[in-house]
This record gives sequence, structure tokens and C-alpha cells, in this order.
Amino acid sequence: MFKKIFVRDHFAFGLLLGLVLPTVFYFILNKLDFLVFSIFNTHLLAQHDYLFILSLAINLIVIRYYFVNLKYDKTGQGVLIVTFAIALAYFALF
Repeated sequence: MFKKIFVRDHFAFGLLLGLVLPTVFYFILNKLDFLVFSIFNTHLLAQHDYLFILSLAINLIVIRYYFVNLKYDKTGQGVLIVTFAIALAYFALF
């Protein structure tokens, strides 16, 4: 059941996956940073906005999985476009 959800070759599914995964990963990294700060009184990264760009690392794994392992080009392209858009937004904002 779980595997059937993520095995789709749709461009819109790639866009959605490319937006949701970094958002979830960002909040996980943010909570981990808060936990490390509360225990050791130091942050994981020098600046807090680095968590934003680090959260895109999960998309690189997903892009490789869809392009290389599954050969699903449409989903991979959707994730890739969102990744570039988020990276450009990062450089424009910070």
C-alpha cells in the first residue's frame, strides 16, 4: 500500500513531493536544532537560514530515486523544478 502511493509517474505528483518533503525535513531539522541547543547550548549550524537550504538535500535523494532507480522522468522533473525554484528563492532572499 505504502509503496503504491510513491510509485507514480506524474509531473504534478513530483511537484507536490518536491514541496512536501523539504518542508517536513526542515521542521525535523529545526526541532533537532532546538533539542541540541537546549542540551548543549549551541546550534547545529552557524546561521539558522542554513536549515532552509539543507532541507533541500532530501530532494536530491528523491530525484536520484525517481530518475535512476524507477526511470520515472515526469516525477523526477517535477521534483527537480521545485528544488531549483526553492534554491533560487533562497539565494534571492538570503
